[in-house]
Amino acid sequence: MSTLSDIDYGSRLRAGLLIPSGNSVAEPEIRAMLPRQVSMLVTRLALRGSSKPELMRMLDRLEAASELLADAEVDVIVFHCTAVSTFAPELAGGIRERIQSASGIRCFTTADAILAGLTRLNARRVSLLTPYIDEVHAREIAFLEGSGFQVAGGANLGINTNSEMAGLSPEAILDWAKGAIDPHADACLISCTAIKSAPAIAELERVSGVPVLTSNQSMVWHLMRSNGIDSDVAEYGCLFSTGRVVRSEREPIAADR
Repeated sequence: MSTLSDIDYGSRLRAGLLIPSGNSVAEPEIRAMLPRQVSMLVTRLALRGSSKPELMRMLDRLEAASELLADAEVDVIVFHCTAVSTFAPELAGGIRERIQSASGIRCFTTADAILAGLTRLNARRVSLLTPYIDEVHAREIAFLEGSGFQVAGGANLGINTNSEMAGLSPEAILDWAKGAIDPHADACLISCTAIKSAPAIAELERVSGVPVLTSNQSMVWHLMRSNGIDSDVAEYGCLFSTGRVVRSEREPIAADR
């Protein structure tokens, strides 16, 4: 008797994702972190650059894209773009309302996931590292501070497009982050869904002693936790297991503060 292939169709959870059209990084990273029986179905919204008009145009077809994901009967919809969802506190709420109204499906944004992750780690002082141009980096600082966090140092790379961001290797991101992270911060946030930051998380935590969050990692963590799925993805940082100890080469500190 032949055995049918074991294809994972998302029997436990099907997540619908709205991501920037120029993003070639988010899907591979998210797929690497998702446990079996959790699948993602993706629809794109037009975005390749980082200027204010481009970021705002990503929302032009938000309702139509949400309706397409609703056709696939997903369980939850995620608006997965950090730069747009952290543009302003009121904008993130408006995105959620528009998606839910158009689709009838609960949703959250990348910004919601990041704030939830920082809160879970009891992090108040955040070292913010982004690939963004200055104005986008500054808006994210304002968003975090407006949400009750203190941005303690950090850096940005001044990159404009998704394709340029995808060109950064994980090794380059790790080398840059090691020199830019504030060792006195409660957590380091490497922002942006379009950079290959996931492979650097564990090593950066090891050498810095600081818990590390990224946009894709935070989204997967929040997706799983908000749907009652408990899976310890150990290689992608202490956020997935806050009882684990983060050890620096210089000084040991605990992640469960």
